[in-house]
Amino acid sequence: MNVYLRPDDEVVAAYTSLRSRVVELVLAQPADAADRPVPHCPAWSVGDLLAHMVGAPEDILAGRLDGVATDAWTQAQVDRHRGESLGVLADTWVSTAEEFDVVLTVIPAPVNSQIVLDATTHEHDLRHALGVPGARDDLAVTVALGWVLNTAEAASPGLAAQLVSSGLDNFDLLRACSGRRSRDQVAALGFDPDLLASLVDGSPVSVPSAAVDE
Repeated sequence: MNVYLRPDDEVVAAYTSLRSRVVELVLAQPADAADRPVPHCPAWSVGDLLAHMVGAPEDILAGRLDGVATDAWTQAQVDRHRGESLGVLADTWVSTAEEFDVVLTVIPAPVNSQIVLDATTHEHDLRHALGVPGARDDLAVTVALGWVLNTAEAASPGLAAQLVSSGLDNFDLLRACSGRRSRDQVAALGFDPDLLASLVDGSPVSVPSAAVDE
């Protein structure tokens, strides 16, 4: 039973509001912000990260799902949009909205929540790179954490309850469980770093070797 997953209508609402929020954020940035490094995704710039966020729904709509969520799949999105301005990327994302939002309503759980997890993780990677924190109490965080807890419970019954009882707020728990906190940072939060490592083992994310202040 998927007790931690949020209802489908909340999943769709979380994604659509996140897209609007991120589009508004990047359109408010100077042109050279596209070249800023993203500490949580050190191989990418802000423009590269946004290209992935734009490219994921493009690929879903086009049926380009071979190797979905792999480094090669995401890098192809970055390469496809390389050199485009933040404004062009934002316009492209908005242009897919009407069609993608219909598709999102029929993508089954838990995959729909996983899409929100990826987008939410990268929204906050982007905000960190731009120095514009926010939306930490947003529905998207709740939906994304629901996917994490559901996955943890499926892997080890009782693990989700252990995570919830860690004392961390939803945002910090989500960031700890999505490879955005080092072992030392996790320990400082009172969270077991070995448990963290077991959560991300075998997933597309890994525990950073050094702290990224946020």
